[in-house]
Amino acid sequence: MSAGDSTNQHLVGLLYRDHRDWLLGWLRKSLYCADRAEDLSQDTFVRLLGRNDLHETREPRALLTTIAKGLLIDHFRRSALERAYLDELTALPEPLQPSAEEQAIALQALREIDRLLGQLSSNARAAFLYNRLDGMAHAEIAERLGVSVSRVRQYLAQGLRQCYIALYGETL
Repeated sequence: MSAGDSTNQHLVGLLYRDHRDWLLGWLRKSLYCADRAEDLSQDTFVRLLGRNDLHETREPRALLTTIAKGLLIDHFRRSALERAYLDELTALPEPLQPSAEEQAIALQALREIDRLLGQLSSNARAAFLYNRLDGMAHAEIAERLGVSVSRVRQYLAQGLRQCYIALYGETL
């Protein structure tokens, strides 16, 4: 372990000691679920471990809030995605509905696809979703995003690559 890693861990420990209870209370107000708030609180501090700029932090609660808000958005987006999937399943005739195990596997794949699409730039993610979910043509997407059609094709390729990785666990 390098000295920088040790210093960073020490700083995260101090932030945890000084601000964990405050962050947990803030998350509980947003989630109304103590267990999920606890999970997101821990995830927030785990994210801090990967940062190299903690010694420059002047407003620790602002930093914690920013990270936690991003995690909340991810949580709500995943929940909405799961609800939409489950709602679609209930619309199917019973003989066509997948088993509980098949549903769990599909939800896990959706979560992984969502996570990997979240790693794309906002334009790449938007282009992919416009195309795959809204059925928009390349030219329409290009106009909406203010980019060229060839750039849209690149964005779509990036999105497809992320989906491939999510489903097959490897790169092309």
